[in-house]
Formats: sequence, C-alpha cells, structure tokens
Amino acid sequence: MTSNTSSSVSEFVLQCEIKPEQRSFAVSILTLIYFVTLFGNLLVTLIIRMNRHLQTPMYIYIGTLAVVDLLNSTNIIPKMVAVLLDSVTISYGPCLLQMYLMIYLGIVESLLFVCMACDRYTAVLHPLRYSSLITNKIVWLSLTLSNVISVVGLTPVMVFITELVFCKSNVLPYCFCDYITIIHVSCTQNPKYFTVLAASASLFGYFPLAIILFSYLRIAQAALNISSVDGRSKVLSTCLTHLLVMSLFYLPLIIPYILTGSGVNLLSREAYNIMVVISTVVPPMMNPIIYSFRNREIKSTIYKTVNGVLAFFTSSSR
Repeated sequence: MTSNTSSSVSEFVLQCEIKPEQRSFAVSILTLIYFVTLFGNLLVTLIIRMNRHLQTPMYIYIGTLAVVDLLNSTNIIPKMVAVLLDSVTISYGPCLLQMYLMIYLGIVESLLFVCMACDRYTAVLHPLRYSSLITNKIVWLSLTLSNVISVVGLTPVMVFITELVFCKSNVLPYCFCDYITIIHVSCTQNPKYFTVLAASASLFGYFPLAIILFSYLRIAQAALNISSVDGRSKVLSTCLTHLLVMSLFYLPLIIPYILTGSGVNLLSREAYNIMVVISTVVPPMMNPIIYSFRNREIKSTIYKTVNGVLAFFTSSSR
C-alpha cells in the first residue's frame, strides 16, 4: 500500500480485486458491454430523435434515459478497463469528478424512473386528461427539475469529501472512485459521512421506489379491469418493460448502499464490489435492448430504418 502522511493527496491508486488470470477475460467482457451500451443507447436516441411520431412524453423520457446511461457508462467503464490493464493511478480531481458524476447521474436516473412511472400512471388511469396533463413542456420541466434536485442532493457529498484527511493511505481497493471506499480509506471516520449516505439512499432510493411500485400496482389493477384483451395486454406489457428496467437499476444498487450507510455490514467487500459494478455496467447495456424488443413502436422504427439503409446500399451498388 502507498502511505500518505499529509492531510491531502494528489492522486489515488485504484486496485481492482480481480485475479491476474481473470483480468484479460474481465477486460474483454467490459469492452464488449461498453460497445453494446454505446451502440444500443445511441441507436435508441437517434431513432427517437429522427422519428417525429416518437417525440412524445414517454419516448422523450426513454431517450433521456439512453443519454444518462451512455454518460454513466462512459464515466465508469473506460477507467475500469484502464485499471485492469495496470493504469492504476488517478489524479485527485478526476477521481472526485468521476464520483460526483456517478452519484449525480444515479440520482437523475432514479428521478427519471419516477417521471416515467407517473407518465404511465396518468396515461392508464386518466387517459382522457393525459394530453392536457402530460405535455412535452411538462416533460422538459420535470427533467430540468430532476437535474436541479440531483445537484442539491449531491451538495452534502461534495462538502463532506473536502473535509476528509488521508493520513493512512491513498489506495482505493476498488475499480473506480466510490464515495464509500474513499470514506473508508480516510482517517476521518465520522458517523455523519455514513448518515448522509443512508439519508440520500433512502430519499433517492426507497422513496422513489415506493412511488414507482405504487404507480405500477395501480396501473396493473386498472389494466385488469380493461375489457379489451389487446388493450389489457398492451398495458401490462408496457408495465413489465418499465419494471424490468427499473429492477435492473434498483435491486443491485439499493441493497449495498443502504446496508452500508446504515452501518450494517452483511456483505463482504467482494460481494459489495460485485453488486455495485453489476448495477453500474449492466443496466445501461440492457435498457435499450429491453425497450427495443418489448416496445412495438421503437422496434418497428428500427426495422424500417435498417430496411431503408439496406435498400439504399442495394440500389447504390447496382
């Protein structure tokens, strides 16, 4: 370990706890995940942007989710790959920036899921008032508000991090810069740092999740009362799609953060690391795949676009 006796550090040393013989495999998997994430999210964003029929509230939210996933993956995966390839140091400023972006984008995504749940709730339970209640202007206002709330929620973390003193080590036993890991390696073990984590996880984890579950429970109840089989199937299919995406985000993330923030150490460091990494790199890859295959409009638009491109190249080659 690298000792550091001063009150500040100029860089951190990242240590991924992966066996040397498994590193090549991990690099290959992460690289594949990143390129699939890039392709999928860029495709969904472009499809929604290019098709006027898809520039409606629900699809604006889906497109925004694709952008957030793209930014989050780009913030995390390239550095993880670099660390596994033995580029283990990261300057103090970029390390904190990576941590801030991860927390900020995580809060934005959580609030975005709430907005999507409210959008579907209004569409199913108040269909006649939907067009007047959920307009594109309201959507952009909700997205702006989500960003403002995320900045406010990030402020305590930014303040507390600047208070930390690193008198023991500048080695982070992790693949990227993480709030909990930075707190653990500091010599300022004040309970308030974990209290703010638990409060933030509850405010932006439990509370949004409760709203989402309530919304989709009411949607499912309303769907069961729809007399049309096709209509009921469409509503339930939409619910399932959104719930799949949200489960991928919430389940692996809430458990380690809230348990750790509450002072409950039921997870080993390895288990904690695995859950956080999974919650960070897997959902951005899976979200566009789920939406592409389960959403008829997006799937249809992709097919039309691909067929149009193929027809263009076919005619050009003749």
